[in-house]
Amino acid sequence: MKIYIVCLAAYNIGYLHGCWVDATQDEDALWGNIRKILDESPIPNAEEWAIHDYEGFSSLDIHEYSDVRSICEKVRFIQAYGKLGAVAVNYYGDLESAEAALRYHYHGEWQSELEFATELFDELYEPDIPENIRCYIDCGRFSHDLFINDYLSLGVDGTVHVLSCH
Repeated sequence: MKIYIVCLAAYNIGYLHGCWVDATQDEDALWGNIRKILDESPIPNAEEWAIHDYEGFSSLDIHEYSDVRSICEKVRFIQAYGKLGAVAVNYYGDLESAEAALRYHYHGEWQSELEFATELFDELYEPDIPENIRCYIDCGRFSHDLFINDYLSLGVDGTVHVLSCH
């Protein structure tokens, strides 16, 4: 994961002064890189900076004026949860809610909602249903009902990750 840091004093007069910085560093190291970019600016005493590009954060947005602490938090989150983490943050709206959902409500990864529902149905009801009645069970409708109120799925790379809503 990396970010492109620019000196705004130079940028505002039409000169692009900046460089790519490894965003996986700790906060102090990241601040050190920002200070170095500003110190090497063609504009003396430059103080303002911005992020003009970023890579490796999956679908998670990094805003132009993101603070260093939030960048480091997003890096740690993506390192811990990968693409699923980014999708969860986009769904829940913030890191804390996404982390709580992934930590306490995550049920795993399946090829589809139907696959999850079928496995859940088998786990809950299989021993109690006579074989001659089994063919009348519509797991598609069961799946539909589950994902209306009780579960949600987050798609990542062609699979679904299932979380409970309660």
